[in-house]
Amino acid sequence: MRKPDGKIVLLGDMNVGKTSLLQRYMERRFPDTVSTVGGAFYLKQWRSFNISIWDTAGREQFHGLGSMYCRGAAAVILTYDVNHAQSLLELEDRFLGLTDTASADCLFAVVGNKVDLIEEAPGEGGQGGGRDPGQAGGGGGGSPAPRPSRQVQLEDAVAFYKKILKYKMLDEKDVPAAEQMCFETSAKTGKNVDLLFETVFDMVVPVILRQRAQALPQTVDIASAPLPAQTRSGCCS
Repeated sequence: MRKPDGKIVLLGDMNVGKTSLLQRYMERRFPDTVSTVGGAFYLKQWRSFNISIWDTAGREQFHGLGSMYCRGAAAVILTYDVNHAQSLLELEDRFLGLTDTASADCLFAVVGNKVDLIEEAPGEGGQGGGRDPGQAGGGGGGSPAPRPSRQVQLEDAVAFYKKILKYKMLDEKDVPAAEQMCFETSAKTGKNVDLLFETVFDMVVPVILRQRAQALPQTVDIASAPLPAQTRSGCCS
C-alpha cells in the first residue's frame, strides 16, 4: 500500500458525530454507528495525493492516544455538537493540547455537527458568508418530540478558532481566515460535509508540498564537486 502523502485527524468528544461525518463523506451514507475504539482511518485520493483521514475515539480512556494520531498531521478537524455547549469547551480543555505533535504548519478546522436537530428560525442560515445553505432538518415523519435548542453559535466557533491561533502563536495574517475554517454540518442530511472535507483537502495540498520539500535529502553533484587535494604517500620520494 502506498504511503500517505499527508494526514488529517478528527478530534472531539464522544457522540459529536466524527465517525458519522467521515462515513457520510467516504461512503455516502449515514449508518447507525458505535463509539470508535482507539482509532480508524480512510485513505482518500485527492488530485495526485494520497491522504489518510483518521477518526479518533472521544472517550476519556482513549484520550492519550490522540497525540499519537496527531503526530505529523497536516490538518486537524476539531468537532463539536451545536446542541451541547460542553462539547465545544472540551475541545479547548481536553483536545487542543493533543495537537502539539502535529506538523508546525498544521491547519485547523472547527466543525459544529448535528445542525439537523435544530429547528431553524426563518432567515437563519447554517453556514455564514453566503456558503452553501444546505438543508436543515433531519427527516420529518414520526413523533413531534421537541427538538433540542442550539447551544453553540457560529460566532462561538470563530472565537475558539482565534484561541487556537493564539495557543499556536500564529498570526491571523499567515493562516486561513476563521470564516473559511469554521463549518456547521449535518452528517445525517449531508449538509456542508463535502464542503468541509474538500476545503480542507485543497488547503492541505500546499502543506504536503512544503513538507515534501523540507524532507528532500541533501544531494551532492559529484561532477561539479571539487576534487580533494592529493597527498604524497609512501616511503620513497
